Amino acid sequence: MDLHSGLPFWIVKNEFFDLYNPLRKNYKIDVAIIGSGITGALVAHELCEAGIECALIDKRTISTGSSAASTAQLQYEIDTPLSKLINIVPEKIAIDSYFNCLESITDIENIFKKTKIDADFLRVPTVLLASNKQGVKLLEEEYTIRTEVGLPVKFLDAQQLKSYQNIEGIVALQNDTSAQMDTYKAAIQLLKYHQQKHQLQIFTHTKIEKIHETKKGCELLTDHEHTISCKYVIVATGFEAGQFLPKKVMNLLSTYAICSAPIDEKMIWPNRSLIWETAEPYLYMRTTIDNRLIVGGEDEDFQNPEKRDDLLRKKIKALEYKFSKLYPEIEFRTEMAWCGTFSATNDGLPYMGPWKKGNRTLFALGYGGNGITFSMVAAQVLKNIIHNKEDSRLETFGFNRPNN
Repeated sequence: MDLHSGLPFWIVKNEFFDLYNPLRKNYKIDVAIIGSGITGALVAHELCEAGIECALIDKRTISTGSSAASTAQLQYEIDTPLSKLINIVPEKIAIDSYFNCLESITDIENIFKKTKIDADFLRVPTVLLASNKQGVKLLEEEYTIRTEVGLPVKFLDAQQLKSYQNIEGIVALQNDTSAQMDTYKAAIQLLKYHQQKHQLQIFTHTKIEKIHETKKGCELLTDHEHTISCKYVIVATGFEAGQFLPKKVMNLLSTYAICSAPIDEKMIWPNRSLIWETAEPYLYMRTTIDNRLIVGGEDEDFQNPEKRDDLLRKKIKALEYKFSKLYPEIEFRTEMAWCGTFSATNDGLPYMGPWKKGNRTLFALGYGGNGITFSMVAAQVLKNIIHNKEDSRLETFGFNRPNN
């Protein structure tokens, strides 16, 4: 299934990683990573830097799945507000999940600094807008609990919101800890970096049909009936990981995005903030390094690619209208638009690690709107599992985490 359609900005902006290297014989490696998006790239980075021999396998051209359609906003906030999450999972897990996201933004930044990879990473603020009276109440509750646990947050009233963000709104929450990036570019550059530095093997256009666990590891069967023998396999394929899971753990969503033509830098909204709102489904907005504006949202429950794609024209108009209500003085001329399929969980948290303790099949599933930061955490956790190191984050993000 196509994970996105339309014309994602990132594919237009960047060159393809034109690697065609199907696996043509049986192969043996310590760790096999399935998936070449940003999750697989971050996992490969952590393993290569730790001296763990690994190879990466993808059924597509490199990083042309969901990562190509990501709007790449890095925030410590997740889809489920903290004030609600503490009623779904134990309070410690809820709070830890937020702090892990906060820390992972800096971890991602440090990777680009260390490798000298230009992923258009930029530190920017986040502004969360109250969409209505219910949103005001939610933000008041969020401000209280985030302040109590020590998360960075400021409360903006209507006057402060107008002064800071030039939006005629009710109230908002703001923090200065977020970032944005080019996910597609980051994944490609990370993989190229480790090809050169660590001789990372990458096999493209190779579909893994089955994973069979043995006493000593795993055997993977490809669509051309070759086998890959490994000590561990890491599944980093987003919702397509469902074929390797014993049962369904996520819900599929269709999300839509539009990208403007470049505009005068003087017309860009203040602070280049990441902007989103309390409404469900929520609107989200960011800028790009070349002074374009990206607006996304209008999520729908996913049914099939055809229906998802048929709605694109309607969704473009809806997103343009919502943007004009926030910033009527900014002319938004849509130059590219796309839709994609993503996954979400009932509690808004990702899944990582083995399905059950001792399994050699490990998962790095950064579900939800904060998939990139979750993927950074997953890469670190899985590295520790392979090194037989305890990692308390498995209690927060593992498959058997408790619910209230």
